Amino acid sequence: MSAHSLKELRKEQVFFEDPAIDRLMGTVMSLATELFVLRTQLRALERLMAKSGLLNIETLHETASADEIADSKIDAMEFSEALLKPLLGLQDAVGPTD
Repeated sequence: MSAHSLKELRKEQVFFEDPAIDRLMGTVMSLATELFVLRTQLRALERLMAKSGLLNIETLHETASADEIADSKIDAMEFSEALLKPLLGLQDAVGPTD
């Protein structure tokens, strides 16, 4: 029996009443996995750069200036708004209502 045939015989796992939530959770878990990989790679790059003298880890972890913190907060707010906008049900593709 081929792997394709075995896949057809198995039922999809269901954890929530709505299968769309199961698929959404699968997407979230995939994104979380990618985030973990990126964090691991970033730490490895920081270590390599510090060992080679290209990066001072203490400087990297210093407290940002007030202006840098303000810019970061604005960036985070704009990112969050764009990320969460679909939850509001707004349809950007429809265009202006005027």
